[in-house]
Amino acid sequence: MKKTILVDGMMCAHCAKHVKDALEKVGGVKSAEVSLENKTAVVELEGEVADEVLLSAVTDAGYEPKAIL
Repeated sequence: MKKTILVDGMMCAHCAKHVKDALEKVGGVKSAEVSLENKTAVVELEGEVADEVLLSAVTDAGYEPKAIL
């Protein structure tokens, strides 16, 4: 299962890596691909992960999640 998160506040490749690392530390996340250009993070999940947990990981990393598609 994949979820796409819209993320505001990323300004550079370091920001994108910070979001990627934060999401990949969440239990149940298999991988995360972050696009600075599109301001998105596509997360591949191993199982069910609540949207709130993903949003919280992005917020705790210092960025603003806008929505999960």
